Amino acid sequence: MTGFKKITALLLAGMTVLSLAACGSSQTQSTASDGTEGPATALSDKDITIGVSIWSTEDALGSKCKQILDAAAEAVGVKVKYAEHGFTAGKVAASVKDLCTEGCQGIIVCNSQDSEMTSVINTCEENKVYAAQFMRSISQENSSEIYKQARQSAYYIGTVHEDESANGIKVVKMLLDKGCRDIGLIGWAEGDQAFLDRCAGIKSEIAAWNSEHPEDQAVLSEPQYSGLTSDGGKTAAKALISADEKLDGILVAGGGGSPFDGAAAAVAEAGLTGKVFVAGTDFPDDLGDLFTSGTAVGASGGTYRDALFAFLMVYNTLKNRYWTSKMDFYDVRVPYLNLTSADEFAEYTKYFSDALPYDASEIKSMSLLSETDMASKAALLSLDEVKSRHPSG
Repeated sequence: MTGFKKITALLLAGMTVLSLAACGSSQTQSTASDGTEGPATALSDKDITIGVSIWSTEDALGSKCKQILDAAAEAVGVKVKYAEHGFTAGKVAASVKDLCTEGCQGIIVCNSQDSEMTSVINTCEENKVYAAQFMRSISQENSSEIYKQARQSAYYIGTVHEDESANGIKVVKMLLDKGCRDIGLIGWAEGDQAFLDRCAGIKSEIAAWNSEHPEDQAVLSEPQYSGLTSDGGKTAAKALISADEKLDGILVAGGGGSPFDGAAAAVAEAGLTGKVFVAGTDFPDDLGDLFTSGTAVGASGGTYRDALFAFLMVYNTLKNRYWTSKMDFYDVRVPYLNLTSADEFAEYTKYFSDALPYDASEIKSMSLLSETDMASKAALLSLDEVKSRHPSG
């Protein structure tokens, strides 16, 4: 059997890290001499159900995750179950328990806080279900014991995620380059690890800017929290506007796209369009209009593809093609797509929203790729790459 291996491919200067996740329920494991493990026998497609623990399947980002996962399940002939948790305390762990009870052989989970993964891993070990994260990773620095637990678990396979610190740097730079120097910050859930990682990047870029521009200093507010709704984003933005008459930028650090919409609406209602600019992570459905109106200056997103890669890696492990390890886990890093104009968003909509970036036959072909070839395929994904395969959209 092939040994455990991390697969690294760099997409932005060549680099994207792709690791492989897999799941199996009530599966007998076999162990190779190098410590790699996997199901002793491959499951039949008709017997595979992969669970998805997700915040929502209805907002702009969550609905795209569901769309591409439904397409993947149909393409390879397996079943998929969803459990929504809304990033609510206790519900992430409960959703994983529910999916195990419902007979899923594997689960991919987008959690909020690292602490939730202790229960997730324990539940999966008890039920002999493999688990992988998407859009999230456990912080080795801030959650060392949980990170150690994940490394030593036979049922925690790995993670597919972005470099959130680098993302924070990129998004706040969009506002700084626009001339914003008094920036209000909106998060979606206090303590969410992805938010904390983005904040680290945001703060480091503000500090770097101030060091390089002593006569042109930038300030960043303490965060307001929006939850996952447009109304929450509007309320948070109104609080920032009310508290700071010099405010000229709002950074919506995530939340699925709806909080971005709400923040933009608050700016418009206050009569501050063209005076207060908005940038953030996760594309709202009307981002093109927000670019055209002059409210939005940039956004990062496109992360629903994380769910696809995690799903296919889980599938391949259950088919006994990929193996995992008790000694470490796979780590996937996929770069964000960054948009700064209505024209760019129109192209994104055509190639990533109106149609999926992979059709059924391409998904089926990807499901047969080796770990290395899957990494290479993921490393190619961009607007230009999709346009080359689907010239008519």
